[in-house]
Amino acid sequence: MVYRWINLVQNRLLPAVCLLCGAPGEAPGRDLCAGCRRDLPLNAHACPRCAEPLPASAPAGTVCGRCRRLPPPFAAAFAPYRYDWPLDRLIVELKFRRRLAVARVLGTLFAEALAVRLAAGAPRPQALVPVPLHPKRLAARGYNQAAELARPVARMLGLPLLDAGRRVRDTAAQSALAFRERRRNVAGAFVLAQRVPHAHIALIDDVLTTGHTAGECARALQAGGVERVEVWTLARTPAPGKPGRTA
Repeated sequence: MVYRWINLVQNRLLPAVCLLCGAPGEAPGRDLCAGCRRDLPLNAHACPRCAEPLPASAPAGTVCGRCRRLPPPFAAAFAPYRYDWPLDRLIVELKFRRRLAVARVLGTLFAEALAVRLAAGAPRPQALVPVPLHPKRLAARGYNQAAELARPVARMLGLPLLDAGRRVRDTAAQSALAFRERRRNVAGAFVLAQRVPHAHIALIDDVLTTGHTAGECARALQAGGVERVEVWTLARTPAPGKPGRTA
């Protein structure tokens, strides 16, 4: 809460400045210049089940090989960007350097991409649920980056934002683990903290990598009676060896 108030005061008193290059921002509250916004790596061709980036030659609606072999527990995934330069730098600034101005900018871009998706006929969820942090990590960071991204999305799309999930195990950071270890790391780590009176929910997070965290959250929601869970993340990490993969 304190960090949000500090950022609110700064945003009212200071002009918009690009968070990447320092040039004037596009507009008040839009702290990216037009050039840096164009540099953000779009995830234009992706698997509809897990948002894995696909070759531009892949027909629309192509499901990736991994999802054909082992479909994820969630019904669909959408990520408008790839986790690559310069977006990866902005996400690191948000998660680890307490720059909440980044959440406002990226949350707005996220919401705009989602509005286009829904206008094109994608199913509209009844509510949003941010992927929760464990209380220890939340206390150390001061905020949940998924919730901060979800706020402008909920506001712009007119959807309720539910703090319905709880992380009951303080797991190791997924980024520090090998692919096969990540599922074991988060198994059973999430429960529902409240009843969710909706059949269709979209989970919100910053980055989707293996999908194991999102999958465990989806299972918790489904165990509570939610029929359809989608995963909406700002960015998708390409699989190892795929173009756009950040080392």
